Amino acid sequence: MSNNPYRQNREELKELLHQFDNLKSGRSHAFIEEEAFETIIDYFDEQEELVKALEATEYAIEQYPYSSALLLKRADLLIASKRYKEALHNLHQAEILDNSDINLYILKTDAYLALDKQEKAAAVLEAALDYFEGDEKVELLFELADVYDDYENFDKVFDCLKMILELDPNNEEALYKICFWTDFTGRNEEGIRLHQKILEEHPFNELVWFNLAAAYQGIKLYEKAIDAYQYAVAIDDKFDYAWRNLGDAYLRLRRYKEAIEVLQKVLELARPEDVIYEAIGHCYDKLQNYAQARFNYRKATHLNQDNSQLFYKIAATYMNEGIWDSAVKNLEIAMRTYRTQPEYNLAMGQCYMEMGKIELAVQYFGNVVRRKPKNSNGWIELLKCLYKTNCFEEGAEYVDHALELTNKKPIFFLYKSAFLLALGKSKEAVLQLEIGMEKNPRLIKKLVDLNPSILQNQLIVDVIARFKRNKSI
Repeated sequence: MSNNPYRQNREELKELLHQFDNLKSGRSHAFIEEEAFETIIDYFDEQEELVKALEATEYAIEQYPYSSALLLKRADLLIASKRYKEALHNLHQAEILDNSDINLYILKTDAYLALDKQEKAAAVLEAALDYFEGDEKVELLFELADVYDDYENFDKVFDCLKMILELDPNNEEALYKICFWTDFTGRNEEGIRLHQKILEEHPFNELVWFNLAAAYQGIKLYEKAIDAYQYAVAIDDKFDYAWRNLGDAYLRLRRYKEAIEVLQKVLELARPEDVIYEAIGHCYDKLQNYAQARFNYRKATHLNQDNSQLFYKIAATYMNEGIWDSAVKNLEIAMRTYRTQPEYNLAMGQCYMEMGKIELAVQYFGNVVRRKPKNSNGWIELLKCLYKTNCFEEGAEYVDHALELTNKKPIFFLYKSAFLLALGKSKEAVLQLEIGMEKNPRLIKKLVDLNPSILQNQLIVDVIARFKRNKSI
């Protein structure tokens, strides 16, 4: 016996190739068995010599015309050579000889897909399901799921994965895939029932608990999702995706302290990501711990310097603390790439208004209304700025533009009333106030916020009192 099996195999292959060359050239040669032909074909295939591999199949099939295995090998090579119709002809011959080889159906599917005949590919696999059991049936179902995905019959993809899990409840690939397709197709209730049934027999499969939790989360049953995620991480405490989704569920319930604790666990288990730091920053933001919020937002910017929203969020924390200079600096960074972003311009205008730099504030509010003329927020901030700086005539002019462009939002009738009153046009002011109050009487609070002393004007007080008697406020 040889002490070097690899060398022996190499010598045997060399001899087979020599015999094949003799066969082709018509010289005397030893009889080549079917299995030996398969070895020769596989060798040329591995060397990516498709022409020689196909040539070998021709000689092999000529010698063994009733070999379905050789016909399948030839069909496989023809598909690789993009000769799909020839491949299907060979597969039809192979099927007559032996229809029990799973590769027959997989190769047929590949050929039909390459010819853009997805429905025929699906029909082949659907029919084949009746011939196979166990692992082979599972393999066909995966193939069928891919075909349905290819021609966008997404509910059928879910059905295939469901069938796989009914056959093999712990199939990891199917469990990973069905989590996505449950969410994508919106079949969360069905996903819940499927995974609950699996857990009756397999209660310690963390993927099943994860999928159950994700399905609950898909229909906003966050408390139940949290319970299921906790089971998943109890089974596998290094399951970072479960910790991540658990953090999201806590966020949805505004349980920010628990969310922070869980998301920090994610940072321990997985490579740091900007979205995790951003989520932690958001939690601290909501808890009004603005220093910690900034700390985490900055961590996120180190990982993603192109995300202008992070700098905007840092600016917002400074605005909440009234630190206007620092807010402006971060807004300037955010606006390097998105100069006309209305949200950033609005915040910049608010900062400059608070800093007493009215011309700059009006400039930024003007940017907002030019970019989004139908949105009321920019107009409101611009008009408030003009009112507080006693620019009543400009305000009265701009409020008309706001009414026209926002489809006469009720708030602007009240603002027009304020400007007219400031200009000494009391009767017109009362008329505009009445129109606004008719449309939405609760907006009187906005008018009072604009100028609390307006309640000292008897005409205004009378209008408010009349609406109160009518229980409109």
